Amino acid sequence: MPSAPGQAVVIGAGIAGLATAALLGADGWRVTVLEAREQIGGRAGTWETRGFRFDTGPSWYLMPEVFEHFFRLLGTTAARELDLIPLDPAYRVYSDPSTRLGPLDVHSGRDAATALFESVEAGSGARLDAYLDSAADAYQLAVSRFLYDTYESTAGLRDPAVLRRLPRLAPLLTRSLARHVESRFSDPRLQQILEYPAVFLGGSPYGVPSLYHLMSHLDLDDQVLYPRGGFGELVDAVARLAEASDVTIETGARVTSITTADGSATGVELADGRQIPADLVVSCADLHHTETQLLPRAQQTYPEEWWRTRTPSPGALLVMLGVEGPLPQLAHHTLLFARDWHANFHDIFGSRPKIPEPASLYICRPSATDPTVAPPEHENLFVLVPVPADPTLGHGDLDGGGDPGIEAAADRVIAQISEWCGIPDLARRVVVRRTVGPGDFADDLGAWRGNALGLAHTLRQSAVFRPRNESRKVRGLAYAGASTLPGIGLPMCLISAELVVKRLRGDRSPGPLPEPARV
Repeated sequence: MPSAPGQAVVIGAGIAGLATAALLGADGWRVTVLEAREQIGGRAGTWETRGFRFDTGPSWYLMPEVFEHFFRLLGTTAARELDLIPLDPAYRVYSDPSTRLGPLDVHSGRDAATALFESVEAGSGARLDAYLDSAADAYQLAVSRFLYDTYESTAGLRDPAVLRRLPRLAPLLTRSLARHVESRFSDPRLQQILEYPAVFLGGSPYGVPSLYHLMSHLDLDDQVLYPRGGFGELVDAVARLAEASDVTIETGARVTSITTADGSATGVELADGRQIPADLVVSCADLHHTETQLLPRAQQTYPEEWWRTRTPSPGALLVMLGVEGPLPQLAHHTLLFARDWHANFHDIFGSRPKIPEPASLYICRPSATDPTVAPPEHENLFVLVPVPADPTLGHGDLDGGGDPGIEAAADRVIAQISEWCGIPDLARRVVVRRTVGPGDFADDLGAWRGNALGLAHTLRQSAVFRPRNESRKVRGLAYAGASTLPGIGLPMCLISAELVVKRLRGDRSPGPLPEPARV
């Protein structure tokens, strides 16, 4: 990697690209960000129509200390850049009506969580207390020793704090999250509350290792927050900080190749024929697209044959609805859990993948918290249904104009929400409708196999086994984003940007970069 700041090109203005540019700019690099689309944000996009403002991607603000650390590296704080609102309840859970079980409101905080579990299953409150102690310990270990590690050195893995925990860590790496949970809790609803975070990791609870039970620390011990105005406010804040360091952000600029000479990156070539020279290229585009489309085969660290043995996250069917009248049946975050949990995930990840029916799904109703996202007396709904990562499932569009399979699935989802949540007139009240399918993720974002999140966090795609943040074939070519270290999600993308900077600084420590003494 270059030893001194010079000219850098960042490919992609998603959150990883913007964060990378901001950190590089603060380190003295002259940075140009090239975004193929006309809008910044990548998966964390925004869509506005008829007085509604929809987040089209991430909608959970978790791991607040990661955001805070990132902002502090740039001389500011989350409180200065965002208006963060705690959510209460953190989320609501509905079960299949055939179970005859009512909804559960999940409130953050250890006392509230253990009381809820105890009210559902006698004795489970104490078991949850122990479970969350373990989750908190695993989370703190991950943040201090694993997430911020470039794995250029094995020092972090040999740290005494890690070695002391090996007897406890080994079973967590070899046992699935589902097995870990179901050996402790019997009620299906409680199992689902603890297993559903596997979807945030791009996987199935039957496929991700139980080390990821640490995720329950985030929603049950810690707070679930919301940035007023939506996640576009976060994207804009990071872009604003990048521009404050003289970063240039250019939209409508599609990179078609990374140029090299003598094994080193020399810049990029764009679809309009321009060539932009650079001492450093950081691709924050989809990693599969970067490797297989922007580089010749001889310079690919992760060629097509590597990807054939890898597991993508699920695809997603997104349904954005503007609805007339109030929807008190839905919290800011609402989860609908199918009764046959195993079959639901088998439909997504099994040998004959299909859109689950009925589906386990997620609904975000930001208008429950933020009146600016919908016109008066209307509600804003963002619905996400995990589906197979398969672009042939189709594309969405406005007002039912997408591919028939996508629109039929969206109709079923609306009917399911109507029945399960007690909103019999929901379909009649819809005034805005837009669908997005896996085909859109592939075409618009270059997402491998139309996946929605990145490489799934299976054991062989986690930590030291995940793609690194630097090409092994091209000097001066780095990577950041959801398919590289450390992984999926907005906080992970911020950390991946920091890992690029750590490599450039020659910092091989396993923890985060030191923050300025005063912010």
